[in-house]
Amino acid sequence: MPHPVIKFGTDGWRAVIADDFTFANVRTAAEAIAAYVHARENPAKGLCIGYDTRFGSKAFAHACAEVVAATGIPVLLANDITPTPALSYGVREHGAAGGIMITSSHNPAQWNGVKYKAWYGGSGRPSIIAEIEARLGQHVKRPAQAAEIREFDFLPAYLKAIESFADLDLIAKSGLKFCVDSMYGAGRTILSDIFTRLGVEHVQIRGHVDPLFPGINPEPIEPHIRALGEAVVANTCHAGLCTDGDADRIGATDEHGNFVDPHKIFSVLLSWVLKRKGWPGAVTRAFNTTKMLDRICAKYGRELIEHGIGFKFVCDYMLEREILMGGEESGGIGFQRHLPERDGLLNALLLANVMAEEGKTLGQLVADLQAEYGEHQYGRIDLHIPDELKKAAITRALALKPGDPAFAGMTVLRQETLDGVKFYLDNPEAKTKPNAAETWILLRASGTEPLLRIYTESTSNEAVARLLEAGRAFAMGA
Repeated sequence: MPHPVIKFGTDGWRAVIADDFTFANVRTAAEAIAAYVHARENPAKGLCIGYDTRFGSKAFAHACAEVVAATGIPVLLANDITPTPALSYGVREHGAAGGIMITSSHNPAQWNGVKYKAWYGGSGRPSIIAEIEARLGQHVKRPAQAAEIREFDFLPAYLKAIESFADLDLIAKSGLKFCVDSMYGAGRTILSDIFTRLGVEHVQIRGHVDPLFPGINPEPIEPHIRALGEAVVANTCHAGLCTDGDADRIGATDEHGNFVDPHKIFSVLLSWVLKRKGWPGAVTRAFNTTKMLDRICAKYGRELIEHGIGFKFVCDYMLEREILMGGEESGGIGFQRHLPERDGLLNALLLANVMAEEGKTLGQLVADLQAEYGEHQYGRIDLHIPDELKKAAITRALALKPGDPAFAGMTVLRQETLDGVKFYLDNPEAKTKPNAAETWILLRASGTEPLLRIYTESTSNEAVARLLEAGRAFAMGA
């Protein structure tokens, strides 16, 4: 029978603190994870448990540790605030059965959550999560003696891994100046400490712990990233590097303080890796990400795999075959040779690495890509609308056919329904631009809340604004 409150989504369970996110419910979730480990994994391998900077995270992590250890599973419990990718790295490094991360990632301050990390150092696959959910409320037999809970520092081994992945010497000699922003999250002073050790000039903002995340959600997108852009300009930096609440996602601003969206970050990193590193493997991207990636892959003769929305799809491919890198629209980008997991801190170091190797600012790198592959501009809006309106919009979208006038005066060329309803549109502006980006708009309804997301990519910021407004009008029934 489904639990009335605890529902694991694509990357764990999230809820409002003291409302549904209570100690009782967290213990129920922990016991379900313990039940899964006893049934499907080797419990003797133990579980790693970490926590972020949110209100109560440390206490919730301790509660999880007590429940898990009481069932006879040994626990390595983080001795301090830990980024999610560091916990994932620890799971794989120690050969643990899995891991529990107390975090609500980029959600507002009143939220917290429980993420499950599997033995391979990435998010639990859908089959694992379904089994954990099925075991909610199940009581696990207690042995006479609880297993050991040992406090552990997951950071040193993880830092060694990301520091050896990027070329720190190159960054140190580059003469570049950065602004670093941890958004009061689990990234804390990690990047700043690395830059200080290297002698890299930088400034840091929002690097201290504040569980209220004053004035922002710890999500590295507009408007929450604006303070970083302002600090970059005020301190004449060459780029701003930002990580989200649990440091698994990347955000950035260029030297003029402009937001550099995750699509451009993914494109900059992919182009550099293919040109400079030549590492093997296919590239994966979510259904709602930029088509610039397809053009970069075509240039270098790499296979590009498009999949559903969520990093779990990237992880699945990384567990099944050779993948160079994969990513999603929200700034989650991963390299298989590191972990089948998003890693904002690693990607921030790699962006600095690219700038150092190419001798360019982040703005120049983005401009180079736009010049070579055609201008690609992107936008997204989230509509909090009643379920009936959301469902009606999707039904009407599915009824649109090629040739129908649909959005901002553009007609439908074709429709795709991999994850939501996506339309490729006949954009007259494209005929006037060299190597013009394909114009598309995607409507995707949330499965868990009254929310419809609209994504679009086109040949200019003006076209993106017009399409988003047309998408909003369409969703509202106009």
